[in-house]
Amino acid sequence: MTAHSTFATATALVLIALCQPLAALPSSQPDEFSERLARAESWERRVNERQPPDKVMDAVGVKPGMVIGEVGAGRGRYTMHLSRRVGDAGKIFANDIDAEALAFLRERCNRGEITNVETVLGDVEDPHFPEASLDMIFMVWVFHMVESPVPLLKSFGSSLKPGATVVMVEPPPEEIQRELDDMVAEESEHVLPTVLTPARMDELSSEAGFKLVKTMDELLEKDIIYILEKE
Repeated sequence: MTAHSTFATATALVLIALCQPLAALPSSQPDEFSERLARAESWERRVNERQPPDKVMDAVGVKPGMVIGEVGAGRGRYTMHLSRRVGDAGKIFANDIDAEALAFLRERCNRGEITNVETVLGDVEDPHFPEASLDMIFMVWVFHMVESPVPLLKSFGSSLKPGATVVMVEPPPEEIQRELDDMVAEESEHVLPTVLTPARMDELSSEAGFKLVKTMDELLEKDIIYILEKE
């Protein structure tokens, strides 16, 4: 093939491509989900500075191969980190009462080729985790906003293996109190938060058949970590 014919062929291919409908050309623009995910991840990076996932997981004993039930997983801020830590030999049951958030999380896992996360749509008093299968139940910024904390905590018992723990990462009581005061002043129709102190957590745990075995109030700059076990 001569240089002239090569150039002519290349020119013809360019013209054909330019004449194709735009829909037939590959798009360099991110789709709607990718844009939403990028915004979510940007927010998550900022929030995780307050609760560094690796630091928290190290402290509470999240290890490869564990099966963990995450209550209030939402769109997966902590789920992604838990998934990586437990690895292929482990599994995360990501619970929420928000079906839309779980749909987002499923798509997030699909795109990231994450296969060890299973979403579970629950109720306000029951996460619907599988029976006697969990090494840990994990919650971040959830328990103080639960409508019925004792019934929910009671429901965990049947899902836990012997010796399993319930881990809660919660704001300090003064921060929850400010949130409560603001909601009361605004006459909010949302569920009012429970102001959690170590003493109050101990009371709620005992009422639900659990015991508070450890309180970490110095590990994180602001938040408190509570670790419970079934009595």
